[in-house]
Amino acid sequence: MLDTTKLVSELQEMREDGYRSDALLRYAVRTLKGADDRLDWVGVYLLDNEGKELWLHNYLGPRTEHAKIPVGQGVCGTAVAEKRNINVHDASEFKAFLADNPSISSELVVLIQAGDQVFGVLNLESMEPAAFSDADEASLRPVADKLAEQLASEKR
Repeated sequence: MLDTTKLVSELQEMREDGYRSDALLRYAVRTLKGADDRLDWVGVYLLDNEGKELWLHNYLGPRTEHAKIPVGQGVCGTAVAEKRNINVHDASEFKAFLADNPSISSELVVLIQAGDQVFGVLNLESMEPAAFSDADEASLRPVADKLAEQLASEKR
């Protein structure tokens, strides 16, 4: 299970010190990627102003062909369209899976949202089948919430 307690505190400290969203997003991606060997790709996609496409903001892992994902497509786009987190245990069984790397077996997408407003998603991928648990999803929610707080504060 991912332990994100320290990361959430660090993100809060960064907010209090005046760091902008870009810095927090980069820090979260880098910290998560380095925290667990199961993670082969970690990224953040942010929703465009029209709410129709997710744009890749920051990532660590192999290059992706999906710099933009329409809402409703792929695991990330489906999560936004349905306003829910999605944990895919077997990518071959998820018909909307957008495969950049055929070795990816599982994917966890956690919404970055404040209230009803979705700002984007945290996207984690692994070559391990069923790599992510409900506990992993639960530990990522506070990270996504802290990022959403920051993004919401800059939209005001």
